[in-house]
Amino acid sequence: MAELRLGPLLRYADGSSATVWVEASRPCAAEVRGADGSGGESRTFQIAGHHYALVPVTGLTPGTTTPYEVLLDGTRVWPLPDSPFPPSVIRTPAADDTVRLAFGSCRWAAPPAGEKDPVGPDALDTLSARMAGDPDGERPDVLVLLGDQVYADETSKATRRWLAARRDLNDPPGDEVADYEEYTRLYYESWLDPEVRWLLSTVPSCMIFDDHDVIDDWNTSAAWLADMRATPWWRERLLSGLMSYWVHQHLGNLSPAELAADPLHAAVREVPDGTDLLRSFACRADTDPASVRWSYRRDFGRVRLLMVDTRAARVLDEDARSMLDPGTARWLREQALDAPGSYDHLLIGTSLPWLLPHLVHDAEAWNAALCRGERGERWARFGEDLRRRADLEHWAAFPSSFDALAALIAEAGSGAGAPATVCVLSGDVHHAYVAEPAWPDGTGPDAGVFQLTCSPVHNAVPLAIRLGFRFGWSTPARLLGRWIAGHGTCPRPPIDWRRTGGPWFGNQLMTLTLRGRSARLRLERAREERGAGATGGAGGVRGAAGAAGARLRTVMESELAP
Repeated sequence: MAELRLGPLLRYADGSSATVWVEASRPCAAEVRGADGSGGESRTFQIAGHHYALVPVTGLTPGTTTPYEVLLDGTRVWPLPDSPFPPSVIRTPAADDTVRLAFGSCRWAAPPAGEKDPVGPDALDTLSARMAGDPDGERPDVLVLLGDQVYADETSKATRRWLAARRDLNDPPGDEVADYEEYTRLYYESWLDPEVRWLLSTVPSCMIFDDHDVIDDWNTSAAWLADMRATPWWRERLLSGLMSYWVHQHLGNLSPAELAADPLHAAVREVPDGTDLLRSFACRADTDPASVRWSYRRDFGRVRLLMVDTRAARVLDEDARSMLDPGTARWLREQALDAPGSYDHLLIGTSLPWLLPHLVHDAEAWNAALCRGERGERWARFGEDLRRRADLEHWAAFPSSFDALAALIAEAGSGAGAPATVCVLSGDVHHAYVAEPAWPDGTGPDAGVFQLTCSPVHNAVPLAIRLGFRFGWSTPARLLGRWIAGHGTCPRPPIDWRRTGGPWFGNQLMTLTLRGRSARLRLERAREERGAGATGGAGGVRGAAGAAGARLRTVMESELAP
């Protein structure tokens, strides 16, 4: 009998359809059955001995909430027997609904129940427990996960023990993951957490990778990539990372129509074992990154979300460095400018922040100039070493791409059909903040433009990061940054910006509530309740108080005004 290994994940939902992702223990027919008669069925496909299905659900009614169950070969496998959670539901929006979008990045899996959590309560666990404790209360309409959903290069103690039983950790890549099977372990560890498993079963999600989904500072530079390709283990690691991302994250990012038109999804479903087909796809994505587009678009009524790949789509040639390859840059422009006046809010999801503390921005621009050879070969070698050590590889490290994004945002936010807001949603930097740009001489857009950064969901925030970013936003740091940029003869950016909120530190989530042309932002931090120790979240719902006695506490809430 087929068993449910992982999932279900409710990945997509619109007014009449949805998709639900599952992993089963053997080949089978996966069925989603809604309480209102809606539903869908799909045969599993096989990758590396694992069996998956993304089930399209049809027959839903706009503006309804429908409990559903999952069956494998006709046997109900979800909800789990004796589950403490409310039923998983598919909520379909009405045409004029408010859109509530929660987002963040950088999540280590929570430790098993009863174990001390060294980094404090998990924001996703805590959100899930709050929702489960008050099923009729506020909940996000979509969860946007902006990268580092799994950490291939920073494994937990439990995973290291599992790896050590499988192979010799003295051989590279040591206690990092090496292949597809080891990647599946990361997803089990992260998504079998009971709170997170239920949360992902009942809230649609949008995902995009960042570096740790493959390796720290993935695609930092051409020299970095050449060094990695010279190692004996890198190719298998990268191909496995791309293959597992396609299965676990990318497929669910597609709408039912896009899924039906996807040739690789059709191909792996037509053969007994799709491993070789998916591996060939990953090989092509490695050798010719421009041949694959990981970026995608989601529309929620009059809210447009563009999720942008800022890792695999890079151009790394020092003389033509770009955050986005020409095809991805063209796609982003087309989607941002498509049908002006048809959306009230434009959201650009990029794992890496566009607007950073001024000192960090100037240091990255200076470093990019050194690596281009602006100060000679010796400085170029120093710059490459510093770039890797200090993680200098955000938008500011690709100056032409930074400028191009500023120009695109100004264009998309201007004119008679301009949206009320353009928000850049980011994570990565292990703190949260709000920044607002200003264009010179009144050339800016009519829309309000905001950099909204929220990280981590559940990860360490060392004291050095706290102190460094607090200083990085200061006036003395800004002056120091301009002095550093002067050494690299870096021109001033085409825009200025100021921090209008933060920095905030801790395990946290931001929520955007979009109603008509209004936008409201809330930041919530997961905090232990007094008298409750920080223990793991992977042990089942704990009621309205949240996972292990933690609650989400509002740190900031305000309107985003143009």
